[in-house]
Amino acid sequence: MPINQGRSQFQGLFSEMWTHSESVNFGNAATGSGTFASVDVTVPGVALGDIVMGVSIAIDTVDTVIAGAVTAANTVTLTLLNNTAGAVNLDAAIVDFIVVRPAF
Repeated sequence: MPINQGRSQFQGLFSEMWTHSESVNFGNAATGSGTFASVDVTVPGVALGDIVMGVSIAIDTVDTVIAGAVTAANTVTLTLLNNTAGAVNLDAAIVDFIVVRPAF
């Protein structure tokens, strides 16, 4: 099976794409595995049904997971899931993510 790498790899799959970079502070994800903290980020033009493809943060996430979802028009909610036994309070940091709109 051939592997297609490069800029044209996803050509035709998405009708719109947004890249976004912003400093965020999640606040405190309380003590205990499975707790979380969320922050809303304004991204003009995104809508329900759009997909947050990837999230990158410029600091060590200390055994947490960061996920993103479009939760309303113009709004991406980033959620920090605490997988530790203690509380997690990350410093403010730059978060980069990509949002795409499926073409189908």
